[in-house]
Amino acid sequence: MAKKKSKSGINNFFDKFAAKVTKATGSSSVFAIALLIVIVWGISGPIFDYSETWQLVINTGTTIITFLMVFVIQKSQNKDSLAIQLKLNELVACNELASNRLIDIEDMTEEEMEIIKKYYCKLGELSKKGQNLHESHSLDEAEENNEVKSKSKKIRQDVISKKASPKETANKKPSGK
Repeated sequence: MAKKKSKSGINNFFDKFAAKVTKATGSSSVFAIALLIVIVWGISGPIFDYSETWQLVINTGTTIITFLMVFVIQKSQNKDSLAIQLKLNELVACNELASNRLIDIEDMTEEEMEIIKKYYCKLGELSKKGQNLHESHSLDEAEENNEVKSKSKKIRQDVISKKASPKETANKKPSGK
């Protein structure tokens, strides 16, 4: 159990570290500092007679920083990408007219995604041809969507009619059928 805490602690630390480093290195001030370092290095060339050591300083520094930043940025991107996918999955899952087939679409193969893309391109063409732009489309059959819409519309109408005329509802006698 202690190992899980320690591993989780290390992951937690790296998550926070990666987020802070990514945010800081993307700032204007850090860019200005990096540019200043390169300018100072360039100006110092004649002082060091453009020696191999002078060149090695900038090459080694930039190589090490680039190597480490690849992993820091990738960690940050992975976390951001996962958060976005989870949010999108929630939006698809909670929308009754959206196709649940799109949940976890990121796990599909590229070929499967191309098939879905072609479907949406076709929907785009239909919209351009003057089809009803407010009509909802998904990957499921249009008939299924129509059934869901009809049920939702009927429920809304029932709720509205009950709110609009509470006396009528109270005065109605149950039928003996």
